[in-house]
Amino acid sequence: MKTGGKFFIIDFDGTLLNDDKTISRKDIRTLEMLRRKKIITAIATGRSAYSFEKALKAIGMADGFLPIDYLIFSTGAGIMEFPGGRLIYQKALPYSDIRKIVDYLDHGKFDYMVHKAIPDTRHFLYQSYGQENPDFYARLDLYKEFALPLGQGYCHEDPATEVLAIIPGGIDMDSLEIIKKDLSGFSVIHATSPLDKKSSWIEIFHKSVSKSRAASWLVKRRGLNRKNVLCVGNDYNDHDLLSWSGNGFVVENAPADLKQVFKTVSSNNLSGVSEAVQKSGWI
Repeated sequence: MKTGGKFFIIDFDGTLLNDDKTISRKDIRTLEMLRRKKIITAIATGRSAYSFEKALKAIGMADGFLPIDYLIFSTGAGIMEFPGGRLIYQKALPYSDIRKIVDYLDHGKFDYMVHKAIPDTRHFLYQSYGQENPDFYARLDLYKEFALPLGQGYCHEDPATEVLAIIPGGIDMDSLEIIKKDLSGFSVIHATSPLDKKSSWIEIFHKSVSKSRAASWLVKRRGLNRKNVLCVGNDYNDHDLLSWSGNGFVVENAPADLKQVFKTVSSNNLSGVSEAVQKSGWI
C-alpha cells in the first residue's frame, strides 16, 4: 500500500470524463505522475461500480485500467480498491427505511427507482406515474435489462443501495429543502442528470452516505490528514466533498453558484483536472 501523505480525489462525469465520453491523455498522464509521487488517487462518482466499469470499456480501457487506487462509487455508498475490485466499504438502506422513502415519493407522485444493495446495484425496481419525464425513461431504456416495474409481483423487501427520484426539468432550491427536511433521517443528495444535463436526480441513501464520508473513512484507514486532500468536482453532489477537503476546485462547466464558492479551473473538455493539480503545486 502507498505511504504518501497526500490524497487526490476527483469526480468522474463532467470532471474527468469529457463531453465526448473520453478522458484526455493529459489528465491520464497527470494521474500517472501523481502515483509515481506516491500520492493516493481516487475517483468519487455517483455511478455504480458496474456503470463506471462500463464507461471505461466504452472508451477502450477494456482491461479496466486507470491509474487510480480507489473507486468511491454510488455517491459514497461503496468503496473498492482499483484495479482488482475488492470491496472494502458499503452501506445499504434496510427494508424498513425503503418503505418510508417510497411511501413519501408515492404520496408526491414522483417517478423513482429502487436500486438493489451492493454488489447488485445495477438491478432496480421502478415506479412511474405517467408524467412527462424523458430523462426518467431515457435512464430506464439505458438499463432496461436490469429493470423491473414495482408491483406486478415485484416488490422491494431486500436492502437497497439507494432510491432515486428523477424530476424533469430540474428542481428549485426551496422544493429541494422541503424534501431534505421531510426525509431528514436519510442522506438526500441532489445531482444534475448526466443524461439530459437539466433534470434533477434526488438520490436518497442511508444517513451516513456521502462522498465526503466515504473519503473521510479512507483518510482514517490510510492514516492521512484531511488538510492534505485535494478534490475536483463539477456538480451539486460534489459540494460536501469539496467543502470537507478544504482544498476543492470545480471545473468551468460547473453550475454558477458552485463557481462562486470554490476555486475554478478549465472545463472537463480542457483538462481542468490537470490544471487543479498544477495550481496546487502537486506536480
